[in-house]
Amino acid sequence: MWHWIAGLVGGLLALALAAVVGLVVSMRAKWQPGLRLVRRVNKRFTNPRVLATAGRPGGSAAVIRHVGRRSGRSYATPIGVEVGDGVLVTLLPYGPTTDWVRNVLAAGGAQVTVQGRTLEVTDPRVVPVAEASALLPAGERRLAAVFGATEVLLLTPAG
Repeated sequence: MWHWIAGLVGGLLALALAAVVGLVVSMRAKWQPGLRLVRRVNKRFTNPRVLATAGRPGGSAAVIRHVGRRSGRSYATPIGVEVGDGVLVTLLPYGPTTDWVRNVLAAGGAQVTVQGRTLEVTDPRVVPVAEASALLPAGERRLAAVFGATEVLLLTPAG
């Protein structure tokens, strides 16, 4: 009986490890099928759960509200944001081709709610991680290295 349980637990741990390795390899290599799968899982499962607390004081994520460039619909997407030196910085582990980044760039701005404060942001710019590394904490720089993120989005608070 115990052998069966140990085998099941070991198998589940091996499967989870394989999924994590697959995620990291897909993101570092920018392998499009893997990135599409991760994006779909995030849109359908992860993002709705994170949005429940995103943007609130003590929340681990911010919320960016943007308008679809083709649909005209309003969207809310959870993002990680660092605030510093008069600019908001968000790491782009999938690159600048995600829908929300393209929407923000096309509109020239958005609204970001971080720690309970909503800010109008303008002048979105995609820049290399190296150019913004001084604005990123060590943990974000490590994430960029692990996932092979090469770009960040800079947003300037209006006013």
